[in-house]
Amino acid sequence: MSPFVALTILIIYFSVLIAISIYTSKGADTNTFFTANKQSPWYLVAFAMIGTSLSGVTFISVPGAVGNIQFSYFQVILGNVVGYIFVATVLMPLYYRLNLVSIYSYLEQRFGFWAYKTGSAFFLIARTLGSAVRLYIAAQVLQIALYNGLGIPFEVSVLITIGLIWIYTFKGGVKTIIITDTLQTTFLVAAVMLTIYLISAELNFSFGDLVSSVANDPKSRIFFFDDLKDDKYFWKKFISGVFIAITMTGMDQDLMQKNLTCKNIGEAQKNMFSFTATFVVVNLMFLSLGVLLYQYAQKEGIALPTRTDELYPMLALQHFGVNEGTAGLLVAITFLIGITAATYASSDSALTALTTSFCIDFMNVATKTETERARIKHWVHIGFSLLFYVVILLFNQLNSKEVVTAVFDIAGYTYGPLLGLFAFGLYTSRQVRDRFVPFVCVLGPLLTYVLNQNSQEWFGGYKIGFERLILNGFLIFLGLWAISEKKK
Repeated sequence: MSPFVALTILIIYFSVLIAISIYTSKGADTNTFFTANKQSPWYLVAFAMIGTSLSGVTFISVPGAVGNIQFSYFQVILGNVVGYIFVATVLMPLYYRLNLVSIYSYLEQRFGFWAYKTGSAFFLIARTLGSAVRLYIAAQVLQIALYNGLGIPFEVSVLITIGLIWIYTFKGGVKTIIITDTLQTTFLVAAVMLTIYLISAELNFSFGDLVSSVANDPKSRIFFFDDLKDDKYFWKKFISGVFIAITMTGMDQDLMQKNLTCKNIGEAQKNMFSFTATFVVVNLMFLSLGVLLYQYAQKEGIALPTRTDELYPMLALQHFGVNEGTAGLLVAITFLIGITAATYASSDSALTALTTSFCIDFMNVATKTETERARIKHWVHIGFSLLFYVVILLFNQLNSKEVVTAVFDIAGYTYGPLLGLFAFGLYTSRQVRDRFVPFVCVLGPLLTYVLNQNSQEWFGGYKIGFERLILNGFLIFLGLWAISEKKK
């Protein structure tokens, strides 16, 4: 694909997003930015959440990872379903009953000042790192497809990418995000469906051939019950999936902020259940795409890249878009739109949620005038945009793993304290000594890291995987119990 074609696509794409932002920002104030005035239709929220949840990590890393871990990732997705049901039936009713804007305000009501600030701080760390990793994927792809051809260095292209997000989110906030993410989710789902169709055509598959070819491929194996020590072992993946969904959705201001913009708890729960069903189907499509990519590469004798994250971009941009005529160019264009939509749908939402959380939890904007609230929100929004930029550049220098693994590595350490805090608050009636909570929440991830690094030596070859999140939360729970007493 020529840089001119890529540039034209992106100009049109972002022109649409900015037009939506202008329309949805009319008459917007800080309440619109933070809560969309609680007028969001549940079906739009449900569809918008798909793009936020999947991101560029799913779009690139999941299809590529099929070559190493087969369909074992789908075991995590099945666990996610159970976790999302818990979020819809336990956590969301709590948030609506307390009429929260920042969900971490619950921790202040349940425990006190330091627990509240600690929970919010860990979210800010987790979301900043996780979202920067996701945005890093899009920045890499755009660098290959566009900026290298124009002679623009990576550092400048990342700045352009973040600047575009800031432009269409700074005014309307979550109200704008729900509309733009709905559009971007549409692009994302259409991209994967069209790519599957076009690759199937290149392989001369009918629909029946497509289904049987994917189903019979060794890479499509889903369930692994053979070896408890295996990273792919079912119960490790499934249970981890449950808690990943609970923490990274139900205890995450980003995704819950969208849910809390619905008119009432009934509509919010409709949104959550609809989102869950769609989420399963879309992830299954991405895994199937991975099988087709490997089958195509084998048929054409294409050498596989060293890193599985590079498989889909390489085939879409450097093979289809160059060697396969009109259909190939369509695959390349579809890929570019899909990865852009997937990553921006996640990153723009995260930037808005981080701004909201910091303004509510640390700047105490609820007590200030609208003029002061708007000024604080404006500078916090700029601050997190710049922080994204710095983290992406650092990650570009340090990362050596598949990005999907890196994201969950980060999550296991930073979301664990949130899991421990919320679990202790919901399932015990004990009162903690609030001033000691930050120490417990720092000690938990440190102990988890030590156990993770030495698990194979200490536990007979057992390797800790995604379940480090559960371990971390459990250690936090024990620590909170140790600094607690019966409620007076």
